[in-house]
Amino acid sequence: MNPIKTVEMHTGGEPLRIITEGVPLPNGLTLAEKRRYLRDEADHYRRFLMFEPRGHRDMYGALLVPADTDDADFGVIFMHNEGYGTMCGHAIIALGRYAVDHGIVEPINGVAHVTLQCPSGLIKATVDIHDGRSTAVRFESAPSFAFKIDQFVNTAPYGPVELDIGFGGAFYGILDAASIGLNLSSTPAQDFILAANILKQAINKEVEITHPVEPDIDYLYGIIFTDGQTGAGPKPSKNICVFADGQLDRSPTGSGNAARLAILAAKGGLDENQDYHFESITGSVFKATVKSHATIDRYKGVTVEVSGRAHYSGIAEFTAEDDDMLGSGFLLR
Repeated sequence: MNPIKTVEMHTGGEPLRIITEGVPLPNGLTLAEKRRYLRDEADHYRRFLMFEPRGHRDMYGALLVPADTDDADFGVIFMHNEGYGTMCGHAIIALGRYAVDHGIVEPINGVAHVTLQCPSGLIKATVDIHDGRSTAVRFESAPSFAFKIDQFVNTAPYGPVELDIGFGGAFYGILDAASIGLNLSSTPAQDFILAANILKQAINKEVEITHPVEPDIDYLYGIIFTDGQTGAGPKPSKNICVFADGQLDRSPTGSGNAARLAILAAKGGLDENQDYHFESITGSVFKATVKSHATIDRYKGVTVEVSGRAHYSGIAEFTAEDDDMLGSGFLLR
């Protein structure tokens, strides 16, 4: 295996390993086909970069690829401990800065506009420039909608649990943590991971997750536990997201914020002139506002502008020796 080069960033504490060189892909494939090729034929690259000893269970990656369309500046394939994501807000925020700082997009009059082709569709991001330095990034979500409202699922430890299921670029089950006896401030993180796994299994058993347009994203991505508040006004609503295979999001979860506002809109509680703030387990905060209304087949939804900050943490070149029996990657928990 040739060396693989990366740029390391984080958004609100959530890591992003941007893969810039070293992962070969066949020519002539669309973005969707590249994602399927990696999943079905070359998944060893994901395990090599996401798993120990180079990564960990909570690592997140973004492979940069050429876009299929002239409307996008570049394409991106997301990856994590379980497989390949469809949309990732924290990654978009980091990639916006990366695109400016590495000359992919040139700023004009103090801002830069970046368009990324993601598996969930085109995502437009705006990067603020202050004193020649890229800073905050905001992006407009994929068309987001409430898939299920006040849905009950049956669990052994909690009994019937009421939750909502929303789409913000990926599907999330969303519920008030207190409804199953969890406290966002004092309950250990591992308890949220265990609860999320139970709820995810229950939803997958009882609810058929289907996107009305994109069959490649017909699956439940994560569970978001909230403090029961909406995030309206200056006081943020705290939430904890567990996605993929028990992966704990350190950021406030950009696509999850879009799903939360889409659900709030479906319930009639959304103020379109209001800024909403969401806080993660690390204390980092995203701001979210409704950008537009959207119709996704039979669903009425919204697009949401999410803004936050990302920071660089290093660069890396990853290699493996032929006689390293653990070099292909492993996970202990």
